Parts: sequence; C-alpha cells; structure tokens
Amino acid sequence: MSGNSFGQSFRITTAGESHGPANLVIIDGVPAGIPLALDDFKPDLDRRRPGQSRITTQRKEPDTPQILAGIFDGKTTGTALAIMIANRDSRSSDYLAIRDVYRPGHADYTFDAKYGRRDYRGGGRSSARETVTRVVAGTVARKVLAHLGFRVQINGFVKQVGDIVAKINHPEKVSRADVEANIVRCPDPQAAKKMIDLIDKVRSQRDSIGGIAEIVATGIPVGWGEPVFDKLKADLGKAMFSLPAVTGVEFGSGFKAAQLRGTEHNDLFYKKGNKILTHTNHHGGILGGISSGMPIIIRCAVKPTSSIAQEQTTVTTGGEKATISTKGRHDPCLLPRFIPIAEAMTAVVLADHALRQRAQQNK
Repeated sequence: MSGNSFGQSFRITTAGESHGPANLVIIDGVPAGIPLALDDFKPDLDRRRPGQSRITTQRKEPDTPQILAGIFDGKTTGTALAIMIANRDSRSSDYLAIRDVYRPGHADYTFDAKYGRRDYRGGGRSSARETVTRVVAGTVARKVLAHLGFRVQINGFVKQVGDIVAKINHPEKVSRADVEANIVRCPDPQAAKKMIDLIDKVRSQRDSIGGIAEIVATGIPVGWGEPVFDKLKADLGKAMFSLPAVTGVEFGSGFKAAQLRGTEHNDLFYKKGNKILTHTNHHGGILGGISSGMPIIIRCAVKPTSSIAQEQTTVTTGGEKATISTKGRHDPCLLPRFIPIAEAMTAVVLADHALRQRAQQNK
C-alpha cells in the first residue's frame, strides 16, 4: 500500500489499523527547539476520542500518546518525530460474523478487489480509528506555526446535521468555548438542541445521520500557497478528502457561487491601516491558490455512518446474496468527532505552506 504520506516541508506518514496494536505517525520537517510534552496532545485527543458523550461511539480508548523519537529534554531535536497511540479497547470478535460479507457503504469490497485480502476487523486501515494520528500531527503543526511567529487560529464547528442548519453570521468570530458548549459542537444553542434530539432519534432507530462541518482559519498572512498544482485550496481540499466519510468540500461561497453574478460574487478591496482587505469573503480567504489574508472558510459534507444495526441486503465475498446487521460500537453521527480531525488536517497544511514560504524567502 502506498499513499501513507502527506505534505512536503511538513510531512506526515501514518501506519496502523482499527484493531491492530497501535497507530503511529512519523513527522518530518519539525524545527528544533520547540517545547513538546504529552499534555500538549491531550485537549484535541480528548475531543476526538470515542466514548466522550452519548451521541458518539461507546468504544473506550484513553488515546495516550507515546513519543518514540525526536524529543530531547522536552524539546524537538529537528529530527523525525515518531508518536504512537495504542489501541486498548478493540473488540475484534464483533466482526467475526461478517468477515466474509461486504458491508454497504464501506471499503470492504474495494479493498478485496485491490489487494486480494483485507483486515475485516472494523475496516482495518480504512477505519476512522487511524485519524487519531492526524490529531497528533495537528497538535505538532500548531506548535510549528506558533514557533514561526504566526498567530493562526483554527476553529471548526458543526454547521448542519440532517436538515437542521445552524445560524452562524460571523464564523470567524466563533471561539473554541462556543464550540465546546454542547456535545454536538454547534455554536448555535437552539440548533444544537435540535441536532442532539435528531441524533438521539436516529440512534434509537438503529440508523445514522450526516451533516456539514465548517472550519475557519484566521491569522494567515498573505502569500501562502502556489498558483498552479500546489494551490493552498488544492492542498486543503486533498487534506479534507483524505478524511473518512467526506463526500464534498467547498470554500467561501462554494457551490452557491454558481447562482451568483460577478457583481455579486466579487469581493471588493479596501485599505485599512497598512493592510489590504475585502468587504466580503466569498473567496474564502484564497485567491488564485494563494492566501489573501482574509479568514479561510472550509465546509465539508460528511456522510451518515455506514455501520448501522438495521438489516441490509448485500453479498458475500463469493458473490452470494446475504443480509447484514453491523454489530459493534459506532457513531450515530460522525460530525462531533470529525471537528478536531478536520482542524488538525487544516493545521498540517498550513504548517507545511508556512515552512515552504519561509524557505522561498530564505528566512
């Protein structure tokens, strides 16, 4: 299997499966001298970990990282960081009954077709369990950005669950406290209550529900990104699409731009002090693949969890008709735990482009 690495100047390589002994990330490109301790990883790992509320999977994982390389006397050495997170609460027996059956919505069939074999325990490498390494890498990426002198803030929140849409007039003003005020991670309290009720309802029906996450990054200076293949938007888009369950990504006005005229969609420039800004932000903080200095706005459509307890029709690995009801512990809605993962991948891309920009400017 190839494709386990991401990034250029800040590069991550991950390994591990849902029900294997551990997941591992190796991070290249981290400057020397950055203070890094195990407690730095805890806040975002706790936000991603299973079992954190009644509307998430009840798998219990402490998600305690172990730093294997790249640290000496509490600071990065400039060599590759290696960080491992053990799997403590996997129940592989939950999957014995379906090891020869293709689960609808999963990668079971495509893995078999590509490799001729697969790890049927929770999806193996294609499981969202591997995203624990993304969150670890995101913590390091934030540290790198701060070390380079940038005051980048990355906040994600749940914008929509099913047909319930939050009213967020100024997404760039949403704080971490606003997001963490409820278990669904939606900063609109009225919408959050409805979202939680809907998730509880679909769980009781042994079903799942999808939605939309919005990620906002502020404090990015003008000039990050390249104008052709390495557009900042392209790398962020790839980062989001690399996450499990993402079916769509948009920036700024996104698909609504198709309904607008140029006079409506163009963001008009003005000068404030020594900065050039725009009155609106339909472009989502990126123009021509390069950051404009305005907040970067990303939205991800996240599908309903594929593992549901309702009986569905499928086929076996031999092509015979079968029925399946997926056992195990699964999220009825992926959105609340998706937020810290998407924030982390945003941080990874921004750290990569910050280092690349510094190298281009010989600083």
